[in-house]
Amino acid sequence: MTTSASDTIPEQPSRGALALRRATELLSSMRFAIALLTVICIASVIGTVIKQHETAVNYMNQFGPFWAELFLDLKLNAVYSAWWFLLILAFLVISTTLCIARNAPKFLADIRSYKENIREQSLKAFHHKAEGDLPQPPQAEAQRIGQMLSTGGWKVRLQERDTPAGKGWMVAAKAGTANKLGYIAAHSAIVLICLGGLFDGDLFVRTMTWFGGKTVYSGGGFVSDVKPEHRLPENNPAFRGNLVVAEGTQSSTAILSQSDGVLLQELPFAVELKKFIVEYYSTGMPKLFASEIVIHDKETGAKQDARVEVNHPASYKGVQIYQSSFDDGGSTVKLHAVPMHGGAKGFDIDGTIGGSSEITNGTEKYTLEYTALRVINVENLSPGTSGSAVDVRKVDLGHALSQRLGAADKTVTKRELRNVGPSITYKLRDASGQAREFHNYQLPVDTGDGNRVFLLGVRDKPADNFRYLRLPADDDLSMDGFMRLRAALDDPAARDAAVRRYVAKAVGEGRADLAQQLNESASRALGLFAGLEKVGGKDVRGLQAISDFIETAVPEAERERAADVLLRILNGSLFELNAGAREAAGKKALPENDESHRFLSQAVLALSDVSLYPAPVAFELKDFKQVQASVFQVARAPGQNVVYLGCLFLIIGVFAMLYVRERRLWVWLAPEGAGAHARMALSSNRKTMDADKEFEQLQRKLLTPS
Repeated sequence: MTTSASDTIPEQPSRGALALRRATELLSSMRFAIALLTVICIASVIGTVIKQHETAVNYMNQFGPFWAELFLDLKLNAVYSAWWFLLILAFLVISTTLCIARNAPKFLADIRSYKENIREQSLKAFHHKAEGDLPQPPQAEAQRIGQMLSTGGWKVRLQERDTPAGKGWMVAAKAGTANKLGYIAAHSAIVLICLGGLFDGDLFVRTMTWFGGKTVYSGGGFVSDVKPEHRLPENNPAFRGNLVVAEGTQSSTAILSQSDGVLLQELPFAVELKKFIVEYYSTGMPKLFASEIVIHDKETGAKQDARVEVNHPASYKGVQIYQSSFDDGGSTVKLHAVPMHGGAKGFDIDGTIGGSSEITNGTEKYTLEYTALRVINVENLSPGTSGSAVDVRKVDLGHALSQRLGAADKTVTKRELRNVGPSITYKLRDASGQAREFHNYQLPVDTGDGNRVFLLGVRDKPADNFRYLRLPADDDLSMDGFMRLRAALDDPAARDAAVRRYVAKAVGEGRADLAQQLNESASRALGLFAGLEKVGGKDVRGLQAISDFIETAVPEAERERAADVLLRILNGSLFELNAGAREAAGKKALPENDESHRFLSQAVLALSDVSLYPAPVAFELKDFKQVQASVFQVARAPGQNVVYLGCLFLIIGVFAMLYVRERRLWVWLAPEGAGAHARMALSSNRKTMDADKEFEQLQRKLLTPS
């Protein structure tokens, strides 16, 4: 009989089948899964360190143009919805699933098996082994040992074997086989949690943008003007977005933030905000904010009342409604423009938070953008602290760590937190598009040294702190007194009248020469302070002009005395200038007391600094009507229960693998005379002292003749 080559040479797998097998082995290997987990952990750290879903301008200000552009290209501003993160997550699911598919059948078969076919010689190789002679025949001893093990929680199987000396019996027992179920449960938990993450993440949203004809919207305007290609349907199986609803209004469109814009998610219902409730701690932090809402079903028209608080969401048609934050819902404000530079005039203007107005000073045009209205501002007004406005949505940690010992709330200085009243934040944008941000308080603030001042804040960049100009409040707690003084300083007739009054009080009759000299000095001091002449070739005013004049016109040895004299003359002249301004306004002159001197001292500083104010006018908050808005997070999360199930599996799996010891016990009973010779061995998946003790107990219990 002849044979062909195909009968003798084994068939080689095709190149495609070999590549598929190798790819499957790689995907299901532990090293591949660990590599994926490592990348996911690194990405999660990046997503924690870098704020997610911020505007591109914020990243530009924080990291600079190069790094900001790189972060945006790599989608590090939206790590958990980035395509590469979802791809890694999908590969981890595939890898873990293949690993379970490869090993689970083996584990299940091992769980069902008693391994009773083990050879007698193999028992000698175990670490835990023992021998002994028993008085009864093998069958009787096997039944006795099996019964004792069964009552001890072991699962037992008896096997009869033929030997040259007669019938022998193998007792095979097992316990703790749930340890291998723990492996399956833990790996299944990873699959379930990752699947839940994919379902509840942006997987479905990405699918609709890739294959459903939906595109991200990056423009502005009203929600109602956004086209259908930027809107996701109501039956979207998974989404998570924000819903902003002002008091007395309703909304049914959520905003889903994407790395390059937004998508609009239509809801099967509309949420109406009846009332927003907020309560504050003494620090200005909110201790409770809640929303009383009405849910309007679009399909049936049914209404359902609900109350949404933090950690107490409402649910309707599978959509969870969480209380996320709160915002301004379009509060209206009445502002008064206070002229800060010569030539500007005051005027009143009305606006809405979130809106803007066009204003002009005749030569320049500005856009006034109403940014925010804060009804509560908490300041640390303890002595020795400058204080800064505390946003009620943030925690203020304005104390140096070097002053801390022990608990985090301990401090070497006593904090005096006080609500200083409402404030308005706005931006002035010039014709070139450059904007500065301003933050002005409505009420004067008591700085703790007896002065009451109006704080006018300004900053050039959002990342900077506000710098405050302090204008003294008059006896009517308004800015009018300071503005009258400032206007009088720019009026030549008012300055001359103030000088004459000052000289008349300071110099008695009969000293015309001294009066003339003091008149010239007082006129020079007021002129320098008002910026009427150049000093050292520069246009300066205020205390800087006085300082520059002394340095250029007075010898160094006499500067200190000259400065003291000139400042006393300036203060006296300004006091009379203020008295004349008050009389012109129909008010009594200020008495010469400490309160008046504090007002004048602060006014001197403010008059000196007001020329540096970077805007022609400052807007004073006169009145407002607050409208609150509630920010809800709405989510349809089908993977939530899957994640919960995965967490349950993970707990079960970890406990099973860590605290359940798999043990297998074999007792071979060979006939020997009228009795039996026993050989026992024990195996355990972990070498522990408990295993040693258990084997000693089993040896005494099973191999000791009764």
